[in-house]
Amino acid sequence: MSVAGTSTAPEGRDARRAPAPRCGDDTGVDPDQLPDGLVVADESGRVVRFNAAAERVTAVRAAEALGRTLEKALPLEDLEGRRWWQLTDPYGGLAIRNRQPERNLLLPGGREVLVSARYVRAEPLGPVRCVVVSLRDTEARRRTERSHAELIATVAHELRSPLTSVKGFTATLLAKWERFTDDQKRLMLETVDADADRVTRLIAELLDISRIDSGRLEVRRQPVDIGAAVGRHIQAYVASGQPADRFLLRIEQPLPALWADPDKVDQVLSNLLENAVRHGEGTVTIDVTPSASPREGEETGTSVTVSDEGPGIPEESMNRVFTRFWRGSKRGGTGLGLYIVKGIVEAHGGVITVGRAAGGGAEFRFTLPVSTPAYLA
Repeated sequence: MSVAGTSTAPEGRDARRAPAPRCGDDTGVDPDQLPDGLVVADESGRVVRFNAAAERVTAVRAAEALGRTLEKALPLEDLEGRRWWQLTDPYGGLAIRNRQPERNLLLPGGREVLVSARYVRAEPLGPVRCVVVSLRDTEARRRTERSHAELIATVAHELRSPLTSVKGFTATLLAKWERFTDDQKRLMLETVDADADRVTRLIAELLDISRIDSGRLEVRRQPVDIGAAVGRHIQAYVASGQPADRFLLRIEQPLPALWADPDKVDQVLSNLLENAVRHGEGTVTIDVTPSASPREGEETGTSVTVSDEGPGIPEESMNRVFTRFWRGSKRGGTGLGLYIVKGIVEAHGGVITVGRAAGGGAEFRFTLPVSTPAYLA
């Protein structure tokens, strides 16, 4: 029995099935705003969408691609030179297949692109209603791969020297212990200890880079006396032989109470002061001042400026200072310190800048928001 105005279709999967998709329907999203290339072909295999990113990746104008068959609009080949659409046959291939995983393919001229595809069917095992193709330029991936390769090469180089020293001295001591005086043994053991510290620092840098790149750098906020922290670093340099008058510390009072991770603030100060001492000249000036907070919704922050009187950083290098492996001179180092400094400052919600000091040297300035721990907010 049925009632007028109601459906008598049986319940089940057929009753719940959505209308068959139509390639080219307006989804409410402008395809030209998508970051990746989008190419859509209808059930006859002709291109009905070709967005701006696809134009950029393929160097083919949308007007030239629309209405053409997918094979002619996107004449892709695999790395062995086989025609991709003939090989995969999306419209006549296996009915159970609904996608092509991302892989490297070649455009005419040998340009490499990352291509993935999805086959849209009105029903399982039914004919393909449209093919949706995603295109991505490989340049970003290649930059990442080159960066990883450079990191591995740098680490291998930096580890080789201290480990060779450690192995050499320990092997010598074990083999000829009785032949050396106590002073000679002490000197060799001190060298081994210093090289072990160098390896430990390098491993810590690698862990920091991993956490920064993955967004997992944790900040444990506590009250920090930034002026006292700077003072401790200066005392350590003086104790190691630097003249006391090479450092000028100026603190503008009153400073707002600062909540930050004290260990990571020490790491930032250590890198910036070491950079000024090693690569700069003359007096190293450290100014600690209250400032506007870089975080929206807070009024105050704390700024630390470290400047020297050396040759400074060339203008053309300013935008590369905080990138991996940048070195201001040939005086050693991995070139990772300032990259880590920037990551730590930004993890606190702060900002860091580089410029030219009044005395002509380099000037680094970082500003941290005052902040408070979550349980006090």
